Amino acid sequence: QVQLVESGGGLVQAGGSLRLSCAASGRTFSSYGMGWFRQAPGKEREFVIGISWTGGSTSYADSVKGRFTCSRDNAKNTVYLQMNSLKPEDTAVYFCAAKFRGGSVFVTPDYWGQGTQVTVSS
Repeated sequence: QVQLVESGGGLVQAGGSLRLSCAASGRTFSSYGMGWFRQAPGKEREFVIGISWTGGSTSYADSVKGRFTCSRDNAKNTVYLQMNSLKPEDTAVYFCAAKFRGGSVFVTPDYWGQGTQVTVSS
């Protein structure tokens, strides 16, 4: 069992930055591909960015390329989402996700976090 806890969400003005963190329980964090998804009001949850379990590859949704980056620290059982040049359309609840031996893109995670709200004001 893996528990994921996100933090770092909040309110930011357009053009600003935020860094989300996702802390994972368990001793096998390094065996999991990690990803971030988001869900805006009235919309389906969508993939944002992911990093493979080896850390060797990262994938991005087109909407965040060049603005968002993802990194992992296996020693701290934590994955980070650095969001720069934020836009109002980035407003959503952001969810951390994990998939055992996952690549940088996965549709059906094994575990989800509870989500953290990111609001970008114009």
